[in-house]
Amino acid sequence: MSAPRLSVDRERCIGAGMCAMTAPEVFDQDPDDGLVLLLHAEPPATHRAAAQMAAGVCPSGAITGGVFEDPAVDDERFLPQHGEVEGPAAAEAVVLRPAHQTDDP
Repeated sequence: MSAPRLSVDRERCIGAGMCAMTAPEVFDQDPDDGLVLLLHAEPPATHRAAAQMAAGVCPSGAITGGVFEDPAVDDERFLPQHGEVEGPAAAEAVVLRPAHQTDDP
């Protein structure tokens, strides 16, 4: 079975660079226009969680594909939840959750 395939839409990309910061092994930014560059359309298992996270944090939704069925890279399992970040970094931490999840009980 082949790895899930990612794709990017450079026309939709706004050059925020979240993908390159989140998964530098999979994404980069074009030095000329700052838009996304896909380095690995089929990332190895060791980079799939970061690739899926990068797709989730892309503000323009320019990254598609890559639905990873491995439970180890399921958004709800690897993303920290509210209150899980502790210590000095907690004040500056950005807690990411799947878009469908809210703080409402």
